[in-house]
Amino acid sequence: MTPHQNSPDVIRDLLHTPATWAVVGLGDNPDRTAYSVSSWLHHELGMKLVPVHPSGATVHGAQGYPTLGDIPDGTVVQVVDCFVNSNRVGAVVDEAIAERERLGIEALWLQLGVVDEDAAARAEAAGLSVVMDTCPKIEYPRVQPGDGAGAVTG
Repeated sequence: MTPHQNSPDVIRDLLHTPATWAVVGLGDNPDRTAYSVSSWLHHELGMKLVPVHPSGATVHGAQGYPTLGDIPDGTVVQVVDCFVNSNRVGAVVDEAIAERERLGIEALWLQLGVVDEDAAARAEAAGLSVVMDTCPKIEYPRVQPGDGAGAVTG
């Protein structure tokens, strides 16, 4: 299997297109990276958030849900952002694939340090764009609209 390569165009589009991001692993603990990165996505980039965490906590004013499957019908989620361990992300990817049509999921973002080549291949085979092993806050300054270049990491 060829290792996944992040597309600068996909990264640019995801970070510069208003969307709703389901952030898997986002609880109400402000000391966690998911909390600060999602706050940045919301407050700096204007993304809508849907927290997904077993606690179902409301975070950044957004109603949370225990799983992607618990997000109500009629909710559109373009991006699933995964703040889970690499050994657990495959199950999240499979759930995103299963919920793709119902929620309108277009892309998966596996955060820095989250790598699962098989899961990325399954998602791409299902028609989803995949960004893996990087963080939106790292990529944002590297991929500006119209620059024609971007970072390829992971």
